[in-house]
Amino acid sequence: MSLNDVRRDWTTLGAEDPLWAVLVQPGKRGGRWDEDEFLATGRADVEETVGWLGGLGLPTRWERALDFGCGAGRLSQALAAHATQVVGVDIAPSMLETARRLDRTDGRIEFVLNDAPDLGRFPDGHFDLVYSALVLQHLPRPAVDRYLAEFLRVLRPGGVAVVGLPTEPARTLKGLVWRFAPFRLISWAQRRVLGYPAPMRMTPVPHADMVRLLATHGGEIVDRRPDLPYTEDWLCSRYALRRR
Repeated sequence: MSLNDVRRDWTTLGAEDPLWAVLVQPGKRGGRWDEDEFLATGRADVEETVGWLGGLGLPTRWERALDFGCGAGRLSQALAAHATQVVGVDIAPSMLETARRLDRTDGRIEFVLNDAPDLGRFPDGHFDLVYSALVLQHLPRPAVDRYLAEFLRVLRPGGVAVVGLPTEPARTLKGLVWRFAPFRLISWAQRRVLGYPAPMRMTPVPHADMVRLLATHGGEIVDRRPDLPYTEDWLCSRYALRRR
């Protein structure tokens, strides 16, 4: 799987059912997400995270924030309540179209297409906060590692990244399928059996790998906690990372 595959699949998902693709929930497929309810989930995510960061003694107000893999702008809009400037980047033009349509911040968010394997459009130390939830899991593992390194590069010294990642499949039926079945079979089932417009890959990153990666690229893990319960089929962690 390459980034070209990711771009193709998420452009299709963004064109056909963007809100469900961003937040897969029972009963929401086929355009059934209420837009206000969808955006409220983003506010809940950000507000809970802000409380967590504050409890760690980390900043909860930022000059420039990056929402990586912004999709339909669910988190970008919530971050705009805590940051002077918010930039949302995504690989899929169709997702960005939806994000711009749903934007209720009077244009205070800049939505940018970023289909490169890096964040080279941004200089070193440009952001105070990088926020990424329910995104990196859908990328091939080499891309996950590259983007995590890029998060640290674009953060100013002392800046914070909030990153959600699955660490391993849970011991549920679906989790066991993800653990043992090849992705080509899962992809076929998603499209042919479940009727997904395009497949959604899941890529776990074990905690030990995160520790090594952060040490290599000048970052540190401030805290780690179970991620918000978006799924019962994966064990997920949310990290508060800081650039040294």
